[in-house]
Amino acid sequence: MIRRIIRKRRPAPSLAGISLEEELALLRVELMYGLRVNREAYLRRKVDEREELATRLRGGDATTMLKDLRGSLERSVSPTVVDLRSRRRRDQKEDPEPA
Repeated sequence: MIRRIIRKRRPAPSLAGISLEEELALLRVELMYGLRVNREAYLRRKVDEREELATRLRGGDATTMLKDLRGSLERSVSPTVVDLRSRRRRDQKEDPEPA
């Protein structure tokens, strides 16, 4: 059934194409959530993201790009702080030493 759907899909514009993996992911979204994904809008957004990435790579030096990447990673992952001293105290209370 999926092969039949993929064969019937409209050809993608020549600027950028939807890969087989992307098409399957879009189909999964449509089936799971009952949504209709606009392939043309998806392709336009994909092209825009590609152009933005190309301008970032062209315009910046390595240190600036590294700083931006580090900042975006820090924003996307919230750090987990672990207080090792309090853990040690808890472990010592739970396991009393034999007298």
